[in-house]
Amino acid sequence: MKAFALTVCAALAGFASPALADLQKVTSRDAFVALVDGKTLTRPLVRLQVLSNGQITGKGATWEISGEWAWKGGYLCRSLIWGGDDLGYNCQEIKSDGSRMRFTSDRGSGDSAEFSLR
Repeated sequence: MKAFALTVCAALAGFASPALADLQKVTSRDAFVALVDGKTLTRPLVRLQVLSNGQITGKGATWEISGEWAWKGGYLCRSLIWGGDDLGYNCQEIKSDGSRMRFTSDRGSGDSAEFSLR
């Protein structure tokens, strides 16, 4: 069932989203923290908090999400556990316009997921 939920979330990331032209690359830890501090990142079935202390908490579908992050070489590098499954370590390019944020895996060359900042 969890594999199905992962597939659904991944598929949702591929549907039409607003144009990327207005999203700007986030290039520093300070800029990233300023965007996420005190906010919840949301998308269908997912709610996350990315904390300035390097922790990630939230819920995806019905499963708890936890993890750690650090800013390295211009990328958000994170490890995640979702419902007990290790999703691994990945460094992601971050783009934002202040109200939404796009995470693109593999240093900007992989899959993307967009979140609203609330």
